[in-house]
Amino acid sequence: MSASNHLGSMALRAALVSSVALTFIIGLAEPADAAFRRGRAADAVKKVNPERDAFAEATKGVQHIVVSIGSQRVTLYSNGVRMAQGGVSTGTPGHPTPMGVFSVIQKDRWHRSNLYGNAPMFYMQRITWSGVAMHQGVLPGHAASHGCIRLSQGFAANLWPTTKLGVRVIVARNDPAPSEFDHPKLFVSKPKPAVSPEVMSEPGRSGLVQVAQSTTPATDARALDATPSAPEAVKPAPAEVDPPKPAAPGGKLATPPVKPAGHVAVFVSRKEKKIFVRQGFVPLFDMPVVIDEPDRPLGTHVYTAMGSRPDGSGMRWTLISLSPDNRKAADNLRSRKKKGEPVKQVVVETRASSTAAEALDRIQIRAEAFDRIGELLGPGTSLVVSDQGISGETGRGTDFIVLTR
Repeated sequence: MSASNHLGSMALRAALVSSVALTFIIGLAEPADAAFRRGRAADAVKKVNPERDAFAEATKGVQHIVVSIGSQRVTLYSNGVRMAQGGVSTGTPGHPTPMGVFSVIQKDRWHRSNLYGNAPMFYMQRITWSGVAMHQGVLPGHAASHGCIRLSQGFAANLWPTTKLGVRVIVARNDPAPSEFDHPKLFVSKPKPAVSPEVMSEPGRSGLVQVAQSTTPATDARALDATPSAPEAVKPAPAEVDPPKPAAPGGKLATPPVKPAGHVAVFVSRKEKKIFVRQGFVPLFDMPVVIDEPDRPLGTHVYTAMGSRPDGSGMRWTLISLSPDNRKAADNLRSRKKKGEPVKQVVVETRASSTAAEALDRIQIRAEAFDRIGELLGPGTSLVVSDQGISGETGRGTDFIVLTR
């Protein structure tokens, strides 16, 4: 081999060795570089999704969801503090979204509409059994739905695991927000008295639903809240009561009521002059109330117990008041004229509604009802005062639904 060939061979080997070494070094550095890039990408995701932490924090308190028709946005509150906000698209004038006081009564992650061609309604949270729900959908920047409340994909996905059944949903023309509120007529916590067997079997106890042996569903607060350690009622002698009779056969099996979730919902209606109480969507009792100046509007007010005050002085409450919406009469008038239907004279209420404090001052609730609610009082307990009666949307498996439009 000539000297020149030998030198060329040595140079070629040196080049090959250098190439292999460089490839090895790059291979060692690449995983570290990739890990660094992945870490930076993860940090970027965390920075552009700060509301995820807000939704997680919201699970620790009593929640309200407020939907504003006017501003086309939804706001999530926890313990009276705003936690997250996003855009919505509500119903068009031909298919309006109802306004009033609602609650989440059903959740379905992969729901599809049975009214509109199996259309996807993912992250669905139902607020009426007649078909109104919050769910993921297209947001064109204006009202465009058939009555539902469309949410952005991100907001719907974050909200769905945050809420539980029973969460209050307020739909209003404006954008009301909860505020701190206190009043001597709001319910206060009372210890549950130990009920002896003799008292439990006493007929007509306090004029309320008795807790004696019965073949009808239990509707008394203490009966629903009984624990295995509670004393058993004394069984009457066989000759004193008839044995329970089997239920008559029917065409359909009744749907069992939703298991009580623990919180209490109270509704005072000026129209019906009654107080109604439910626990976890299950009716407990109702009683007459006396309302001073019965012809004067009360307004619609939602009072919610947040929990005990830090100093132990009682329950902390928040308030959301809904402004009256007089567009309903105008919308009905326009609709009738457009259809060529006869138009009747519309009477619009012009008297000012009471403030939240004045409304409570005007309502007289029997002491026994006040005490029974106090025994069940806890974070999430709500009191709704309204001029309206119980809506037809209120039924089995719902909280009190109050329609203001």
